[in-house]
Amino acid sequence: MDIVLFLKAAVMGIVEGLTEFLPISSTGHLILANALMDFGGSAGTEKAKVFEIAIQTGAIFAVILVYLQRIKDTVTGLGSDPVAQRFALNVIIGFLPAVVMGLLLGKLVKEHLFSPTVVATTFIIGGFFIMLAEKLTARYQTSRVESMDDMTPLDALKVGLVQCLALVPGTSRSGATIIGGMLMGLSRKTATDYSFFLGIPTLVGAGAYSLYKERALLSLADLPLFLTGLVFAFLSAWVCVRWLIRYVSSHNFMPFAWYRIAFGVLILVTSHMGWVTWAE
Repeated sequence: MDIVLFLKAAVMGIVEGLTEFLPISSTGHLILANALMDFGGSAGTEKAKVFEIAIQTGAIFAVILVYLQRIKDTVTGLGSDPVAQRFALNVIIGFLPAVVMGLLLGKLVKEHLFSPTVVATTFIIGGFFIMLAEKLTARYQTSRVESMDDMTPLDALKVGLVQCLALVPGTSRSGATIIGGMLMGLSRKTATDYSFFLGIPTLVGAGAYSLYKERALLSLADLPLFLTGLVFAFLSAWVCVRWLIRYVSSHNFMPFAWYRIAFGVLILVTSHMGWVTWAE
């Protein structure tokens, strides 16, 4: 047993859990953590890419636990409750664009955009976009939708289309859906809640598809390593989700915008100066 490799897997899981639902890009941070720790060199480059996607499922289990009662109410009400039926339909509608775009462009994105330089650049651009969105919503817009139950299928489709931007590493799936939802008239809490629910089929589907597609690379011997990442992703995500739900009730996302810009600049500067070797 390679203890160092398992410690790296645990760190990757913690990074995934803490960043998956914040508007700072979990994929971007995983790429950077991989480059900094050379996780791909230890586990194998292709296997590391599968690992990074698969451990997202651990983070999603945390969302399922936090929203378990709402999920139960929706499932039990599908046969007769119009509210439950509309909510389930909206989640499906929001999920489908990412499926289509992921199947069409996923391989191309992995081959050409999964690099620290792309992540750093996208961090900075995304940070400025969050700033702009916060200023626009504060100055011009009042919330049109105060609850997920008030969302229309068109609202769900718009947020689902915005979620596709997260195919570019460093964009942030949660950032795109939350900020995009707010610009479309969803309240901050509604956009955040819907982003969480939209992540359930999106990330579980992506993880399952990746594991199936790359099954030839994996064996039972890899199970402990993947479970380590899943468990740490679950625990850190559970803490993060509960914190974020409280945070959005009285704060905006400007601190995350500044973080994205500062971190992106730090990556570019340290790379350019040769202080840190960010492996491609």
